[in-house]
Parts: sequence; C-alpha cells; structure tokens
Amino acid sequence: MSQKSISAHEVMYDLIPKLNALERQINNTLEAMITAGQSPAEKESTEKLKIEFELELTMIRMNLQHLLSRYRTELEAVTRDDHHDVTLALDKHETVAVESAKALYDRVQRLQQGQ
Repeated sequence: MSQKSISAHEVMYDLIPKLNALERQINNTLEAMITAGQSPAEKESTEKLKIEFELELTMIRMNLQHLLSRYRTELEAVTRDDHHDVTLALDKHETVAVESAKALYDRVQRLQQGQ
C-alpha cells in the first residue's frame, strides 16, 4: 500500500535524518567492504551496489526536494514549534521517494548487519 501523506514532523525529524545517516552508511559500509580484501568479482559487485545505492539516494533526494520546496512554510513551522505538526499530501513522485527512502534505509541496515 502506498503512502499518500506524511507528517511534517516525520519529514524533519525522521526521514531527513535517516537520509543523512543513510548516505554516511552507504559510503562507510560499502567502502569498507570494497577495501576489505574481497576477490575481484566481489569487489566489482560491491562497487556496483554502491553506485546503485548512490543513484537511488540521488533520485530520492531530488523528489524530496520538491516536497521540501512545496511545503517549506509548514516544515519551517514544525522546526520552530514541535507541536505545530501538519499532514502533508504527497504527489506520486514524493510518495515513491518516501517509500524508496524507507526501503533503502532497511536494505542498508540489513547489509550492515550482514544479512
């Protein structure tokens, strides 16, 4: 089921921090895997995975930028007053971005845990 809305609080205090952490995790985890003495085939596979994750992250950020611009006033309000939360309607691209961000975050967490 696709998510059609999100709270301003969730965007500012959950989604964006997770995206920032995700970017660091992708860089740190996959770089460590690449330099960890893998076979050439494993190294190439890990490098491709890193590129895939980076492209996915770029797509997510581009679509979220639209959300941040569209709801700038509402998002600024929630950063000034934690109790001033509103629900933000998502367009189809923003919906995909939010769902993709959550899925990518889960995928990188599993990768870090060696699953």
